[in-house]
Amino acid sequence: MEKAFVSWSGGKDCSLSLYRALKDGYDVRYLASMFTEGTGRLYPHHFTPELLISQAEAIGIPLEVTWTSGQEYTNNYIKMLKGFREEGITVAVFGDVSVGNPDALEHRMWVERVCQAAGMRVVLPLWDEDRESIIGDLIDSGFETLIVAADNTNLGKGWLGRKLDNELFEELKLLNASSPDGKVGLYHTLTVDGPIFRKRLEIADKKIIYKECGLYDGKPAVAPFWYLELEDCFLVDKPVLIAESAAGLE
Repeated sequence: MEKAFVSWSGGKDCSLSLYRALKDGYDVRYLASMFTEGTGRLYPHHFTPELLISQAEAIGIPLEVTWTSGQEYTNNYIKMLKGFREEGITVAVFGDVSVGNPDALEHRMWVERVCQAAGMRVVLPLWDEDRESIIGDLIDSGFETLIVAADNTNLGKGWLGRKLDNELFEELKLLNASSPDGKVGLYHTLTVDGPIFRKRLEIADKKIIYKECGLYDGKPAVAPFWYLELEDCFLVDKPVLIAESAAGLE
């Protein structure tokens, strides 16, 4: 059984990638997140380390936290990977989505380059799969994800806190069908429960904030964004059968 880590943002794509990696028999030892020194947050989701550490605890896989500046991002990422490689981890799992993503090939080249520098093999469980299939599988597999950021141009403040369930899925498909370019807007998610979770993540306190500029070293944002500031969270025990099912994936 090959040892692996999963690049972790806390949202739907990395959650589904972890789920598929576990089902494929990988021994996932770490989730890994890069936090920006200037903001104290994970870009672009605006999550704190404390939130993702709690999420990782709910899943039962430790989170490796690495701090970086934008200028040193690649060097620090390679350093993190080399540390994993010294522990016998040979597989790097990324939740990159290629279909409909104009930056996908460029990012894949970066992923291949940093992993090659550390002697690791890349696995991309969602590559070449369309977004409708990905979201459908996410919902059908029992994941619960919340919209925690939404662009102000196409979606707006009202999308914050909504659950990515079948009702919202149908709304997204209608937006896709009615859009001239097939795009529905930009949003980010947080996964709070699902088949990989031993405990459920509950958000105790949150507030809404608006950002005109980027959250990464002061760089401009693609679009102004509304965010849920998730200030406190706690873990809730799940029914035994569900918890045992999640543990059995490891």
